[in-house]
Amino acid sequence: ERALVGPDGALQWTVGGLGARLAKVNQEVALMGQGARAQVNGVMFTTGRQNLTYLTRQDHIAPHTTSDLLYKGGLKDRSRIVWKGMIRVEKDAQRTDAYQKNDNLVLSDAARADSIPGLEIEANDVRCTHGATAGRADEEMIFYLRSRGIGREAAIRLIVEGFFANVYDRITLEPVQETLRRAVAEKLEL
Repeated sequence: ERALVGPDGALQWTVGGLGARLAKVNQEVALMGQGARAQVNGVMFTTGRQNLTYLTRQDHIAPHTTSDLLYKGGLKDRSRIVWKGMIRVEKDAQRTDAYQKNDNLVLSDAARADSIPGLEIEANDVRCTHGATAGRADEEMIFYLRSRGIGREAAIRLIVEGFFANVYDRITLEPVQETLRRAVAEKLEL
């Protein structure tokens, strides 16, 4: 999948990776015109033996362009998520502002998350940042919630909801937010 953003254009693109047993998705945003902006959101939640691979690319071709990518993944059972992101800034794309981040919440010992952020910068007047995290549900947080009368499963649901909250909040269409929230909640029940 590829989106082209022209001069002063704006794009918000949200992807949900929830149901496929095996999937590989290529997602590219090309910022072709001066002043182009793109926000890319990803929500992934895997269970069982699901295996998802997402390859994202933010191509800054014109000057004064902005991109902001946030992908979040939750993993259960023996599932796996691979995310590989690339920000590419062409020589003429001066004054580019690009950001990419992938965070993963691993909910079982057998689940695995691999994140590979990348930068290729040929311009010299840019601001580009990237990062990736993977971690487990905080046992102290679970203990705290349980000490307040909340069961372990409900505590984990609250932690997962909080983990995904900032990506949901970025989505401007409320029906899309709610659809993703419900889908993740259903996957937690499995």
